[in-house]
Amino acid sequence: MRGPQRVIPQTLINNHAIADRADAQAYVARLRGVKPYLEGIVAGLDAQAAAGVLPPNFSYPLVIGNCAALIRGAPFGGAGDSPILADFREKVGKLAIAEGERARLMQDAEAAMRDGFGPGFQTLIGWLERGQARMARNDGVWSLPDGDAWYRAALELETTLPLTPQEVHRTGLEEVARLHAAMRAVMARSGFTGSLTDFFAFVGRDDRFYFPNTPAGKAAYLDAMRGHIAAVEARLGEVMTRVPKAGMIVKPVEPWLERSAATAGYFAPSPDGSRPGILYVNTVEMRNLPKYELSALAFHEGVPGHHLERAISQELSHLPAFRRQGGYTAYSEGWALYAEQLPYAMGLYTDPYQEFGQLSQELMRAGRLVVDTGLHHLRWSRERAIDWLLANTPGSRADHVTAVQRYIGTPGQATAYEIGKLKMVGLRERAEKTLGRGYDARRFNDALLGSGPLPLALLDEVMTRWIANGGKA
Repeated sequence: MRGPQRVIPQTLINNHAIADRADAQAYVARLRGVKPYLEGIVAGLDAQAAAGVLPPNFSYPLVIGNCAALIRGAPFGGAGDSPILADFREKVGKLAIAEGERARLMQDAEAAMRDGFGPGFQTLIGWLERGQARMARNDGVWSLPDGDAWYRAALELETTLPLTPQEVHRTGLEEVARLHAAMRAVMARSGFTGSLTDFFAFVGRDDRFYFPNTPAGKAAYLDAMRGHIAAVEARLGEVMTRVPKAGMIVKPVEPWLERSAATAGYFAPSPDGSRPGILYVNTVEMRNLPKYELSALAFHEGVPGHHLERAISQELSHLPAFRRQGGYTAYSEGWALYAEQLPYAMGLYTDPYQEFGQLSQELMRAGRLVVDTGLHHLRWSRERAIDWLLANTPGSRADHVTAVQRYIGTPGQATAYEIGKLKMVGLRERAEKTLGRGYDARRFNDALLGSGPLPLALLDEVMTRWIANGGKA
């Protein structure tokens, strides 16, 4: 999910601007540098394998597929440009330079891809193909050397709190029960009669809840998401006073990545403001993007979620760069999940189904506490984890298979979302109780973002001082 097969192309496409000849030459140099970089990655994989640590077996074909898509097309053969050459061609095409110079830069890029980029990825593919042939199934990190101790450390690293697997699992079960009760109330207001499981099945199969899986349907979804973000931006002053200068755009995931990418993802704007934040939506299959979750997804990934948090952080000029650009999953994802709920106060969840969508998104995060610890601590099989999600959350079996593969591949990471949100909600409740009539929701939300990304234990200290100071900076 996070390896060089993603980082390299996304860095080049999303972050590497080409404003002049020097930028183009730097891009070419990076293409050449892919070969030694990936040789180093493979050396590290060999060292891990010698210690008995190998990736989960299902991940090999997924990563091989990503790598193969990057070296398909010119200059490697096949129709059209490869994704990276197409990006370079588009960017260089906008330079105000002589055509002869443009042609030389293109020749240099093609040579660098043949000599550096392509061989580098072929080296990684070769290692993966050999590893795939020898890899036994492993569903949890407990199966690897020192896996139990590693998982306890991973939980503390990801949540930034000294929580045990047992505590996380218990919290997950409690949150799932709370959210199920809230969903039943929303289901009743919608007029649906039947069990919650029946309701999950109903929204999963009824075509009214999905855009068509056509170019027009995909474009309509993206336009609807832009509309939701614009609506909350227009009323942002109702929940906070900090408004970032950087803008944000909504784009579909590129075709070369859509088969393995997540449903949506956010990339922060450049620190100098030259590039906006980007909210990527994976429109490869519109049944993965139900209308009832559209509001919550827009608010989580865009505004007031990830874009607001990351853009504000970058603009905190009084902080050193490592504080502005760094991050903690529990803080950033906790804020985004917390921020999904802020538009309730604006009336922007306009019907019971949109409310159900927000609850279903949070239920997914709460379920992760149960399933992640189930897999890596309680030694659940992949099938047991999938079956638990099918019984307790909306979504298809295919959705849950993908989700469980993610939790197996990134132990502990998925627990950070709900743990972070619960910490922020707990701080808000403490502030409301302590400050009484002096509590101001806008100032509280400003304060949550006012020190940049923090570990949750340190965020607790900062907000405790803020409360003791009467809710003032």
